Amino acid sequence: MKNLMKALAVVATVVIAPGAQAQEKKFSVAYIAPSLDIDYWQWVGHGVQQKAKELGMDYVEYTSENSPAKQMDNARVAATRGVNAIVIGPVSSTSTPPLLNFLAQQNIPVAFAGIGPQAGQTKFTSAVTANNYETGLAQGKFTCELAKERGGKDVGVLSLPQDRENAQKYLKGATEAFQANGCELVQMLETKGLTINEAVTQANDLLTAHPNVKAIYGMYDQAGTGAAKALATRGMTGKVAITVADGSPTTIQLLKDGAIQGIFFQEAVGQGIDATEQVYKALKGEKTTQNMALVMPLVKASDINSDQAKKVIARVFPQ
Repeated sequence: MKNLMKALAVVATVVIAPGAQAQEKKFSVAYIAPSLDIDYWQWVGHGVQQKAKELGMDYVEYTSENSPAKQMDNARVAATRGVNAIVIGPVSSTSTPPLLNFLAQQNIPVAFAGIGPQAGQTKFTSAVTANNYETGLAQGKFTCELAKERGGKDVGVLSLPQDRENAQKYLKGATEAFQANGCELVQMLETKGLTINEAVTQANDLLTAHPNVKAIYGMYDQAGTGAAKALATRGMTGKVAITVADGSPTTIQLLKDGAIQGIFFQEAVGQGIDATEQVYKALKGEKTTQNMALVMPLVKASDINSDQAKKVIARVFPQ
């Protein structure tokens, strides 16, 4: 009898031992995009989904349809459904304070991708964006050099909405670079819909109002495509230089064709991957990085087929 009791005690000890195998909790992550009509935000979502699968997380996505109210509704729905973490491309930086307050109350870690929160906000796990100010400086300098090569100093900008902190930093850097390098920013036009057709119209308006413009800086991918179309229609391809941020198969082909002179690649897929990794670390109680500014390298036509360029492009859009 004593031996039987000892055996049962051993079994019981084994069952409740701290080192016993237990099924690890499966986390879930929600991706909230400002709009899934834009390729860029689809690519960020691809990165989130790719990393979530790698980490064994469930994935769900929402689109805010460029509405702060819809964005807030998405966050509430995600929280109600028990989502553990959120990766978001916000509709605007100014829309983020109430969102962050709500998610903090729910103890849901949140990481930003592409666009960061409003200045002064701290209730977030990570903001994975481009190094916007430094990139703006580099873009402005390169754009000015291209204008001077074409015999002028007047430049124009097709801008992202300036209620986004990334757009503000881009413009600040570019404006400072224009001034430092002897160029004049004659007009800045903000997008409302981030469409190619809108960019074509704005580029034509810019060229009509300022015929001496020798270079255009497109702050987003569709701006570069639209400006290239406007110049082609006018028979001015190459006579006015175009630099663009983000990068896509379309603008890569325009670069190869000589319609665009340089692309500053932004790692949309990479931002989704890194943001997901950060919220996963937060869920695991591991150290996170609150501000991650990714480099946006310049690639010219002569470099587009290099191994280094291919490595960068792999983190820009799904291959």
